[in-house]
Amino acid sequence: MTQSAIRQSLANCHTIAVVGLSPKPHRDSYRVAKYMQDHGCRIVPINPNAHEVLGEKAYASLTEAAMHERIDMVNCFRNSEDIPPIAAEAIAIGAKSLWLQIGVVNDAAAAQAEAAGLTVVQDKCLMVEHRQLR
Repeated sequence: MTQSAIRQSLANCHTIAVVGLSPKPHRDSYRVAKYMQDHGCRIVPINPNAHEVLGEKAYASLTEAAMHERIDMVNCFRNSEDIPPIAAEAIAIGAKSLWLQIGVVNDAAAAQAEAAGLTVVQDKCLMVEHRQLR
């Protein structure tokens, strides 16, 4: 993963599905999604236990969300071991980028997504990287 991959991901992704987006304002997923929303990105919450987050309809899965929205980036706030099926879903829906937040690393899933043409960023905070590149 290079700085150019991070730049490419941020430049080309305007609709972000946030897997594990919490409706609780004190959670990192909420703060990062709100920041990206405040900077012009469309947020698509993926949380089977929520109806709405940040004023956007929440979906139970990426597949369900992709029936209603064109998703550019899949941003993951899940444990590393939960990533393989999410990566497979990101590939299946035609996402451009798979972003794994700080502490989330799954090399096998990342390799699978990269082989399918997705830009993959692991173990980096989307908000921090966005701020640094602005």
